[in-house]
Amino acid sequence: MLAPTATTPTIAGRTPGQELAQALEKSPDGEVIVDLPISLPTTFPFFAARPRYTVRHLLGDPHPGRDGTPYVIEPVGERTPSQSGTSYTSSPEAAFEPRLAEARLTTLTATVPLPGGLTAHPDLLAAHIDRRVVVRLCTIENEALLHGSQDGVVPGLLGVPGRRAARGRGRLDRDLAWAAGLVEETGGSCDGIVVHPDIYWRLAVGGTLENLNGGGIRVSRTRMIPRGSALLGDFRAVATLIDPADSRLVLRRDPDVIEASHHLGLAVHLPQHLVLLDLGEDG
Repeated sequence: MLAPTATTPTIAGRTPGQELAQALEKSPDGEVIVDLPISLPTTFPFFAARPRYTVRHLLGDPHPGRDGTPYVIEPVGERTPSQSGTSYTSSPEAAFEPRLAEARLTTLTATVPLPGGLTAHPDLLAAHIDRRVVVRLCTIENEALLHGSQDGVVPGLLGVPGRRAARGRGRLDRDLAWAAGLVEETGGSCDGIVVHPDIYWRLAVGGTLENLNGGGIRVSRTRMIPRGSALLGDFRAVATLIDPADSRLVLRRDPDVIEASHHLGLAVHLPQHLVLLDLGEDG
C-alpha cells in the first residue's frame, strides 16, 4: 500500500510551525497571524512514513475551487431500479437525473492550548504545531467529511441524501465483499472503505486488509465513524473535495492557544455509490 505523501508546506520550504515561529520573532508579545497558501491537513509530517489514510485521501484529486463552485450531481430518479439488469437501459445509471449544483466553502478550526513557556522555545513550538496541532485539524476534517460541518455547509458522507444502507450477515470479510458488490450495482467501482480502528485491525490481523489493498481498495480508519459501521463507496466518483489551499495559524495570548484553520467544501456527485454497512452492535 502506498503511503499518502505530505505536500511541500511553503514556497520557502518551511513547515507551518516554522512559519509561525519565525513570525513570532517579530511580535514576541502580541497575537501572531500567519496565512498559508496550503491545506494544513496535508502537511502532517507522519503521513510521509505511515500508510494511514484520512477520509480526504479516499477522494479524488481536490479541486482548487472557491465558494459557489458549480458541479454536476446525478441523483437517482423515480424510475431508477435498485438493481442493475444485463443491458444499459435496465441499469440504474440509465435513469439518473443530472443537474447542476454549487459547492459552498466553510472554515474548519482546531483550537489547541499551549503549555506555559512554550513560545520561548521556537524549535519546540514549531514541532508541536506541525505534529500535535495539525493532527487535531485532520481529525476535525474527518468528522466534517463524515458527519457534515456544524454550519451544514459540508454534507457528511454518512448521512448524505441518496446514500444506501445494508445490514451485515455476521461474517466481516464476506459482509465487506457483499457490500462492495452493492456499490457496483449503481455503476460504481468500490475503491475505498472507512472503518473504525477496531474493525481496521481485525481486517489487518485476519489478512483481509491485504486482500482489499490488492484489489485496489484503500481503507481509512478513524474514530469518527461508529465501531459497528463501515462506509464503502466509489469515493473518487462520489465526491470532489473543494480545497482552495487557504489556511491560517493564529497564536492568541493570555492564555496561549493556537488556532489552526482551513477552508473546505465538498461536491457530492453520486451519493448512491455509497453504502453504509451495519456490522452489528459489536462490529
